[in-house]
Amino acid sequence: MAKEQIKVKWLENMAFSAEVNGHEIILDAAEKVGGENRGPRPKPLMLTALAGCTGMDVVSILKKMRVELDDFNVIVEGDLTEEHPKQFTQMHVIYEFTGKNLPVEKLQKAVTLSEERYCGVSATYRKAIGLTSEIKIIES
Repeated sequence: MAKEQIKVKWLENMAFSAEVNGHEIILDAAEKVGGENRGPRPKPLMLTALAGCTGMDVVSILKKMRVELDDFNVIVEGDLTEEHPKQFTQMHVIYEFTGKNLPVEKLQKAVTLSEERYCGVSATYRKAIGLTSEIKIIES
């Protein structure tokens, strides 16, 4: 079994530095809770991880299917509890494709393959929270 490891280093106040794949990410809290807003909070990065993981899968699959897109966005919405520990109870992924005469069946197949077979982030999250998705097509 492969193992991944991330180390975050405390900088000061509420700020931490993380090195991820050779790139530095600064994490920080909002000013109202003692941070300096020097970087994103950890929970939104959970949404980012899901969007990036499934987005990369979909682009790769569609490239193999020879589907050309003019634009592609992945939007992830997360429902957080009000009480502590504040946690996601649901995430909804919106796949937003832009192009001319896009083949809906190929878009759906790429999304399904990502969600059910390739995206490790969605597989992990699915064990803990509800995941839903939809496809939006914008004609260009």
